Amino acid sequence: MLVHEDFLALRFPAEAREVAPVRHQLREWLQDSGFDDDEASDLVLAVSEAVNNSVEHAYPAPARGTVEVRAQIAKDGSVGIDVTDHGQWRVPPPALTTRGRGLLLMRESVDEVAINRSASGTTVRLRRARSPVAIAPQTTPDCEVHVYETSSGVVAVVRGNVPEEAGPSLRRTLCTAARGGTVPLTVDLTRLGEDRAGVQHALRAVAEALEAAGNRLAIRMN
Repeated sequence: MLVHEDFLALRFPAEAREVAPVRHQLREWLQDSGFDDDEASDLVLAVSEAVNNSVEHAYPAPARGTVEVRAQIAKDGSVGIDVTDHGQWRVPPPALTTRGRGLLLMRESVDEVAINRSASGTTVRLRRARSPVAIAPQTTPDCEVHVYETSSGVVAVVRGNVPEEAGPSLRRTLCTAARGGTVPLTVDLTRLGEDRAGVQHALRAVAEALEAAGNRLAIRMN
């Protein structure tokens, strides 16, 4: 284990009993680095899901291996965390069950999720920005999202204004609708208001999540 004010590196056997100590060490480091309880909890949850996937699936018995967690604070205050194994990645099934929600929970908990797979192993890269100090909001987002299922996937109808500060919330809602990217998603933007500053980033993130799981994002416009 290597611990620094802006850097944390852990390496441990891919065994279930190692997950709890890793969660504790990561939470302690995040809180010492200035992340509040909610931010730390979201990051610990996302890392736990990535670590659990490595522990459960990367090294089929009787093979044994290790998992590495490397976290670093960037100059802008955000944190990037890599979870790396040297085995095989398994995409969670599309059914929304307790055994298939890992990817969904990761995408709901952090701002960015990237999965890099190769013959030598898998790295799940997570990024989360630190929330700014709260100031009285100047605008009140009035965005609503209505989600319904069809025979070919899920449709999310976005209504009202989506200012820039509402973009992260919209991203999380759409990722949840697409079950982390494992279910095809159509986003209906025909009822958007005039303020659309937060839409583009949300759609880009959801499209990346869908592509990583072998699906595509469809968009309906006026």
